[in-house]
Amino acid sequence: MGDSRLTHYEVSASRVSPQRTQVTTEDGEFVVGHDVNPVEYLLGSVLACLNSTGTMVARDMDIDIESLEATIEGDVNYATYLGKETEDRPGLQGVDVTLSVETAGDADLDAWLSAVEERCPVSDNITGETGLSVTLD
Repeated sequence: MGDSRLTHYEVSASRVSPQRTQVTTEDGEFVVGHDVNPVEYLLGSVLACLNSTGTMVARDMDIDIESLEATIEGDVNYATYLGKETEDRPGLQGVDVTLSVETAGDADLDAWLSAVEERCPVSDNITGETGLSVTLD
């Protein structure tokens, strides 16, 4: 789509039922709503990207990660989704991530975390404003 520096993603989906959506990507397929709901998929995607980015950053910083555990929490008020009035936005009101990292030897984990936060594409979409255009075909 123009800029050769960008990796383009195109993902399609089909309604399986009111609560399930079959998602197809270039790499595979999965059903949202079967094992977890869409919000849990989003939160899991953040953790998966933090793991991947954390591993890449550790490699770049010569840090040997022995274990990495992560927890993510956030609250959603489903009132808007259900068609009710509320002052809250329909999405997550905030997200908190806790990482527990064990490394071999001494490592500057503050510098590591700073680089992970700066480089993680999925968490960037949570913290930054990404435009969304929804159209009818």
